[in-house]
Amino acid sequence: MLKIGLTGGLGCGKTTVANLFAAKGVPVLDADQIARELVEPGQPALAAIVREFGEEFLEAGQLNRVRLREVVFQCPERKRQLESILHPMVFDAMQRQLATLRSDYCILCIPLLFETKQQAFVDRILVIDCPVELQYERVKNRDGLEMAEIGRIIQSQVSRQERLAAATEVIENSGQMEQLVEQVEKLHRMYRTLARH
Repeated sequence: MLKIGLTGGLGCGKTTVANLFAAKGVPVLDADQIARELVEPGQPALAAIVREFGEEFLEAGQLNRVRLREVVFQCPERKRQLESILHPMVFDAMQRQLATLRSDYCILCIPLLFETKQQAFVDRILVIDCPVELQYERVKNRDGLEMAEIGRIIQSQVSRQERLAAATEVIENSGQMEQLVEQVEKLHRMYRTLARH
């Protein structure tokens, strides 16, 4: 099965594009969704995070994500610790889910594909791209974050130039929804053809 790694910067529209592929019946595995499931109460990732970071990151048995995000984005060392716990578990879970799929191709939504150096995990890399100003605007409207915090998150990711240079395909997402739908339709046809040959 052809594995398409879907990635892009913060606020570029990865989820929207993944949903458009899913609407065409394409299986979509989402690394962020898997990570959320892995930190549910009773899951091994939650226990490992609490061991590493402390009980103060638990609230009524649940992981306090906001608190954890604040800490890891202020301290690169803490961020590395969290990633060393979560990332291997996420890719293991993704590998297990992949083994159950039956399809010409699938979409693996991996926001930190380059940061985790997992390019070899996929066959092709689809980058969702938009201008940086638009990233700030979308994330501010969506999450209500301060500009400085958005900037910190964007700075912690690989640069737009690096992503574009490594892409096999690019979806440009700064226009209307119709244009996005058209681009997805075109790629859907192409991926199906590639998978079958």
